[in-house]
Amino acid sequence: MKRRILTAGLALAVVTGGMAAPTAALASAAPAAGVLAPAAQALAAPDIAIADVQAHLTQFQTIATQNGGNRRAGSAGYTASVAYVKTKLQAAGYTVTEQVCTDCTYRSNNLIAEWPGGPADQVVMFGAHLDGVSAGPGINDNATGSAALLENALVLARQNPTMTKRVRFAWWTDEEQGLNGSDFYVRSLSATQRGYVKGYYNFDMVGSTNGGYFINRITSTTAAPLKAYWDSLNIQPEENVEGQGRSDDYSFQQAGIPTSGYAAGASARKTSAQAAKWGGTSGSAYDPCYHRSCDTTSNVSATVLNRSADGIAYALWQLAVGTGTNDFSVAVSPTSGSVQRGASTTATVATATTGGTAQTVSLSATGAPAGVTVSFSPSSVTSGGSATMTVSASASAPVGTYTLTVTGAGSGGVSRSASYTLTVGGGGGCAGGQVIGNGGFESGSSPWTASSGVITNDTRQPARTGSYKAWLLGYGSSRTETLSQSVTIPAGCASYTLSFWLHVDTAETTTSTAYDRLVVQVGTATLATYSNLNAAAGYTQRSFNVAGYAGQTVTLKFTGTEDASLQTSFVIDDVTLQAS
Repeated sequence: MKRRILTAGLALAVVTGGMAAPTAALASAAPAAGVLAPAAQALAAPDIAIADVQAHLTQFQTIATQNGGNRRAGSAGYTASVAYVKTKLQAAGYTVTEQVCTDCTYRSNNLIAEWPGGPADQVVMFGAHLDGVSAGPGINDNATGSAALLENALVLARQNPTMTKRVRFAWWTDEEQGLNGSDFYVRSLSATQRGYVKGYYNFDMVGSTNGGYFINRITSTTAAPLKAYWDSLNIQPEENVEGQGRSDDYSFQQAGIPTSGYAAGASARKTSAQAAKWGGTSGSAYDPCYHRSCDTTSNVSATVLNRSADGIAYALWQLAVGTGTNDFSVAVSPTSGSVQRGASTTATVATATTGGTAQTVSLSATGAPAGVTVSFSPSSVTSGGSATMTVSASASAPVGTYTLTVTGAGSGGVSRSASYTLTVGGGGGCAGGQVIGNGGFESGSSPWTASSGVITNDTRQPARTGSYKAWLLGYGSSRTETLSQSVTIPAGCASYTLSFWLHVDTAETTTSTAYDRLVVQVGTATLATYSNLNAAAGYTQRSFNVAGYAGQTVTLKFTGTEDASLQTSFVIDDVTLQAS
């Protein structure tokens, strides 16, 4: 895991030991929905033998010992580590590629291995960084993630099951210098190639001796299979807060690819509540040898590592292995909309292949009242494709709210559906106006919901107008703060513009790495992400077209996340949403 400050922690793959989950417990786990839904009729995942994973750790320790005591990117120890993994994978039948990272701090290679099965445009990636720091052999950080991934790849090859998705493994270089290897790889992909990657799973420090059980983006659809496995063991995992933005999943997340992963923790300290449910020592670091010479094979919990390796196998089998039954999913975005009499509105119907191979899907809709027509362009797609749904209301369409059922009929005999809530208005034009309440923050906090102290008249960061503004972060320590407001956006208007004025002030000195971030969302969609790299004198107006949310009630939300050192302040004022 990349380290930025002496006390910064890393919230990566937490595992605290145990045996393979009972079959009955896993069978009852709720299936993940959406793009990364588990394959239809997935086979039972294999148990990954911890002794085999530990054998890989021993090899990495030997490599470090024979090459100056470390496996830092660009070093002889790293080159030997790549050769060890590559040899194993090639012997197992993988297509293996070494990608030279030409702009890494230490010129060195990523290692990419793809199993030849499943549709090439439906890829699930599993990755871990193979490099360590120069201070030691880097066994927990991150030979554990690399070894767990390698053994999973070898077991997949030995069992050679029917694949419903393409599985690609990656071992990254130069992670410790700023996620450079994975960033280089993602940037090397074309837009089409990025679209093929339906999810990326990262495993960084998954054997910490005083570890916890952490999952990246734990509430996301992508995380569901990882969480289902640990839930079956009653582990009660938590969100990986310490590792946010500090390992290779961040490179994929920034490119819009869904991500998750396991972590067991770095230099952050275990709380008493965590020790009560997971064991270990409260008040002590998850990994007492983080980035030190003592990060050897003795610095690994076999229990934590075993649970991580088995959880990887469970997720891999759920996502990409099955009996070959062809299946697909249907989703509508947005899930609701409004239309005035005599007008029309649109939504996107997206399909995804969730099992077997792609098939032709014919689209239709039911539930529309008299006077409302629904059409699709195109009327049929190959699963994995999308269509535009147009809903038109005649002058006599009845006013009210209706639930439309959008159905996809597959050529293989399977049908899948999704719901869309339609509100038909009586016309009369645009209500218009400014729909944000207290956009200048001068009238207290209502109707905003904010973290304590965010709405303030503190003069250290002056307001753009008036005395009050919203000041997120600026502490120089790990922290997350939010600011949000529920907004009803009127229908029938010609334009919808969300604007706010933002001042970014930072003590960070980097010109290339986003350590502290502000995410702006409307509903579940991210409009923009700002960081310490956007620092500038004074306020800058930021504006967005939000016409796609006309007729809906949505939440406007600002979320700021600051790492453990060097403050960044995100100051917001004069928020408006003008409908006209």
